[in-house]
Amino acid sequence: MISRVFKILFLVALSFDVCAQTQLKGTVVEAFTGKKLAGVKVNQNEKSTVTDSSGNFKLSVPAGGSFPLTFSKENYQSQTVEVSTSGKRIIIRLTNNNYSLNEINVIGKRKKDFGFLEDVKGTAIYAGKKTEVIKIDNVIANLSTNNAREIYAKVAGLNIWESESGLQLNIGGRGLDPNRASNFNVRQNGHDISPDALGYPESYYTPPVEAVDAIEIVRGAASLQYGTQFGGMINFALKTPVRDKKFQILSRQSAGSYGLFNTFNSISGTSGKVGYYAYANYKQGAGFRPNSDYRNFSGYAHLDYRIDSTATIGLQFTHLNYLAQQAGGLDDAMFEQDPASSNRSRNWFGIDWNLLNIFLDKKVGTRGNLNLRAFGLLASRDALGFQNYRPSVEDDNSNRDYIQGRFKNAGLEARYLHSYKLFGLKSVGLIGSRTYIVSNTGKQGFGNNETGADFAFINHPENLKSDYKYPNFNQAFFLENVFYLSNKFTLTPGLRYEYINTRAKGSYRDVFKDLAGNIISNTVSRSNSAKPRSFIIAGLGAEYKKNNGNSFYGNLSQNFRAITFSDIHITSPSFVIDTNISDEKGFSLDAGLRNQTRSRFKYDVSAFLLNYSNRIGETRFLDPVSQREKSKRTNLGQAFIYGLESYVWVKAFQPEIVRTFEPGLAVFSNLSVIRSEYVKSELPGIKGNEVEFIPDINFKGGVELLWNRLSARVQATYLTEQFTDATNDQDGGAAAVTGIIPAFKVFDLGAFYTWKYLRFEAGINNITNEYYFTRRATGYPGPGIIPSQNRSYYVTVQLRLQDF
Repeated sequence: MISRVFKILFLVALSFDVCAQTQLKGTVVEAFTGKKLAGVKVNQNEKSTVTDSSGNFKLSVPAGGSFPLTFSKENYQSQTVEVSTSGKRIIIRLTNNNYSLNEINVIGKRKKDFGFLEDVKGTAIYAGKKTEVIKIDNVIANLSTNNAREIYAKVAGLNIWESESGLQLNIGGRGLDPNRASNFNVRQNGHDISPDALGYPESYYTPPVEAVDAIEIVRGAASLQYGTQFGGMINFALKTPVRDKKFQILSRQSAGSYGLFNTFNSISGTSGKVGYYAYANYKQGAGFRPNSDYRNFSGYAHLDYRIDSTATIGLQFTHLNYLAQQAGGLDDAMFEQDPASSNRSRNWFGIDWNLLNIFLDKKVGTRGNLNLRAFGLLASRDALGFQNYRPSVEDDNSNRDYIQGRFKNAGLEARYLHSYKLFGLKSVGLIGSRTYIVSNTGKQGFGNNETGADFAFINHPENLKSDYKYPNFNQAFFLENVFYLSNKFTLTPGLRYEYINTRAKGSYRDVFKDLAGNIISNTVSRSNSAKPRSFIIAGLGAEYKKNNGNSFYGNLSQNFRAITFSDIHITSPSFVIDTNISDEKGFSLDAGLRNQTRSRFKYDVSAFLLNYSNRIGETRFLDPVSQREKSKRTNLGQAFIYGLESYVWVKAFQPEIVRTFEPGLAVFSNLSVIRSEYVKSELPGIKGNEVEFIPDINFKGGVELLWNRLSARVQATYLTEQFTDATNDQDGGAAAVTGIIPAFKVFDLGAFYTWKYLRFEAGINNITNEYYFTRRATGYPGPGIIPSQNRSYYVTVQLRLQDF
């Protein structure tokens, strides 16, 4: 089946070939004076020319379709525009660096909000892989709450667990658990930000997107450069210092429904060899349900020093602190009666996160690039509240359950990329290593019976339920190479070696009570386990690019996911963990067609297959001790997940290439159709079932309008129903941690208007006031159904000033 898909996609790619050439003529002038510019370099792929004394140029280009041209000249802002070979002479206006950025924003084409990563960038290789990149400044979305449904609207196949405050990112895809993006390797500026990338890869920290320049996503074969995980890699590339200004300030003030207030302020600039960027962000809100107040503060500082023309050294520090009251979960009957209700007033969740990254970027000769980064994390996680396996049970004001996590890790990653010739053909090689040391602790027991966020254990006959240390270690080496077998065809093989030692030292407590609640047994068991293993995984990517911008790509990569300490030692009244749980293995395959160079039609259509052996997940069972139905976390068996993912963007009409504003009306569609099945399982009632967290249809689409300084978008989101456990349980039962997530549809409206140094944003989320949910939580913030937010509004005012 897979070979047939490859053949069909390859034949389709060949049908796009356009070999004819034509002469493109144009003139380059200065934007504000109209002066014709000589000596401007004009690039189209590997072809280039320069303008003559009258600012004119000629360039032989492919006939038909459209393609990007880059215009550059010293002391002028470089500009890349998409042109079509319509026979018309084009006029390009370059802006002198002496003019302000506010004026630059008015002239020229609107920048893209979504695209694909180039073959090679910095010290990373993306050739032959399924990639996406989101440019935040151009996204029409509720940035003040990190609204993932809008921000990731054009990334195909993502399944999103929604959070009204946007404090955490919960995304998955292709059947991967969305919980805190734990099946992705999540990075910021290229370094890990989770407590333990292998032993506890949950992303409690998510940067405010107002500070993000771009979100880079690599699927499948990302395992070779960034880890072993099935989901791939997500990198938050934060904004960097403004290089042509000594000082720039950006201030954004937002307000919205349910007490939302968000203030984001940043400074940036470069003075001599020193560049700096820093932000401070404070956010608070009341939530649309009772008992869901939150406050959040995050800050970031970047400082770099240009040693010489070949080397830059820098330091980055990130701090996050937030406290959120948790309204708890609902069972199905409670949700039907009142989705905005809450009977938990004493549940709290707190995070304190600190990240440090020191880096060196150096050019080695004319063909090499070296990146060294030393990074570390010092963080804590506290969850406190009344936990009962039945969401409908009223809080009895007893001592609350308390889970404490303390995280420390340090890593050193080195990457060297080198361009060279092999048998007369261009090649790019990448070699790298990562050393990663983790010292985490986890405790679980009883807190007090008060109402506030008192994160401390108390003395109690049943304390502590568990007390563990996780001194984990990881050493990895990776190698990739892009072979340009022709100017159209690339082949990218890669290897990764991993040594992982997952260790756990500590104790857990078993307490049994009689029917009257009296303790009849209270025993403490100690354990000291280590699970060292080493292995090599491999991958292969290929890409065939046509002159008209169409490309066919495919990649195959092995994957591995180590068991995490949340897979082993967390206790809950609503679920238990199999003590024999083991690592997951498998492979992922992608093959597709894409084009991002055309001015009116862009797309990425691909097929994928994911073979998931030894998959970890939940299954419902009757606990013989408590005689209650619970969810059990264990190895479920082998799963096949396959489908089609598509992103298509079509412009309703083609504007002129350059004008003072670019009017346009565009339609985009992001559609995934996925099928799944457990093909093997030793557990009863699982083989032949569908895989959890997979809606058959996952659609996000909308209409975008650009008129003068106004940008607007109406977006629709639709997902069919999905299961939450491997037994395909349809009734949530008393605990409501399993069962169906029903189909839902949501509409969002957003717009922004730019005028000189001001920008105004506004929008309505969930226009039709739909009541729905995307998650059934097994523990915090539940257990039970976590309702999504109903209709809400937001407004934002942005001010940008510089060199005053």
